Amino acid sequence: MVRKLWLFASLLALLAACRAVAPITTAAPTQPVATPYSAALPSPTITRAAPALTPAASPTSASPAEPSPTETTAPLPSETPAHQEAASLPDPAGYAWQPVYAGLQFPLFIGGAGDGSDAVYIVQQSGQIRLARQGQVLDQPFLDISDRTSLPSAANYYGERGLLGLAFHPDYARNGYFYVNYTDRRGNTVIARFQRQAANPDLADPSSEQRLLQVNQPYPNHNGGMLAFGPDGDLYIGLGDGGSAGDPLNNAQSTDTLLGKLLRIDVDRGDPYAIPSGNPFAGGGEKPEIWAYGLRNPWRFTFDTLTHDLYIGDVGQANWEEIDYLPAGSPGGANFGWRYREGTHSYNGDPPAGANLTGPVAEYAHGPGCSVTGGVVARSPGLPAWQGVFLYGDYCSGQVWGLLRRADGSWQNELLFDSGLHISSFGQNDAGDVFVVDYAGSVYRLAAK
Repeated sequence: MVRKLWLFASLLALLAACRAVAPITTAAPTQPVATPYSAALPSPTITRAAPALTPAASPTSASPAEPSPTETTAPLPSETPAHQEAASLPDPAGYAWQPVYAGLQFPLFIGGAGDGSDAVYIVQQSGQIRLARQGQVLDQPFLDISDRTSLPSAANYYGERGLLGLAFHPDYARNGYFYVNYTDRRGNTVIARFQRQAANPDLADPSSEQRLLQVNQPYPNHNGGMLAFGPDGDLYIGLGDGGSAGDPLNNAQSTDTLLGKLLRIDVDRGDPYAIPSGNPFAGGGEKPEIWAYGLRNPWRFTFDTLTHDLYIGDVGQANWEEIDYLPAGSPGGANFGWRYREGTHSYNGDPPAGANLTGPVAEYAHGPGCSVTGGVVARSPGLPAWQGVFLYGDYCSGQVWGLLRRADGSWQNELLFDSGLHISSFGQNDAGDVFVVDYAGSVYRLAAK
């Protein structure tokens, strides 16, 4: 789970009982507060609003394009579809986050299955995946593996463990395969495949589990959790640096461990998987599953469903939160810099001579915020003004930013909403609707007023 989740665990029951899930009104724009990414980004100065999903006005800003890795391996597929990108970030005053689902237990993710249905699937940290249709969450979980996921403490505290991620196979409509990321009773990471029931597509078969990968976790935090299939059909897996503070084992920079990495595996070949030939260490010597490294805790990442660009929200240590980016067609082997760097700032030691670190395209300092929740790129036909906008937020402050790459490669980054939520994830359904997940138990959808 996102870093510092434990700060709020004791408040969740009260929040769930007190927060009204009702249509949200928009307050008048606040004083401009957002700042651009730069080498020395100042902390946003934001006055917290009451718990309501209200927009916050901010000035337009830009930042330089990010550096790219120099290692040469087979690239991701790239395409340049004909579409109309937003020229600038839209005025948030014309939009609101409308409540959609409530009564959930520690929700961490929402998404569609890619089968063209209207169903959405909601991951609960306690070990269940809930299925919802037409605004209603079905009573029976789609999957319940709470008998094998990490248990909470006596105070019902899961920390950063539990059922953390979900991804559906690109051919799910035919084969019924989906993949989960969870921590087991010993706190170690498990990547496993399950299959839906043949007789009832609204239910999965808990006994169908096939474990693909198990990773020992030296500490209880920084487990990552995200899974996503890339445009190449391979499964990408986000793993944190193993926990504690400051990466004491230097896992993120070591290519002899899977911790602190973005992994890529081919689930359609091999037993239980194959290594894609384009992985930077596929030839041996290091862990061949590694696609990118130098990450602290990539809690959520996403591929733009149209352009295939990759965005990663990497949770920072004590001062800085960052968004990392790789354009479609980038080779594997990018080093995002942790623990040498926290964001664009020095943290521990200097990289070796000749090292090429891929810096973030956006960052923000701690203050009201403390833990970035990476988001999604808006592609909903119902939100034409948002096309190409990457939405991300902060778990602690509830603030939501918009990040847009301009045609010249510069970035516009603005604070758009002050939600008052504990943002555990963003997500999209098959129709492209954009959701934000509140860890206290609700899901909201972005819509025009």
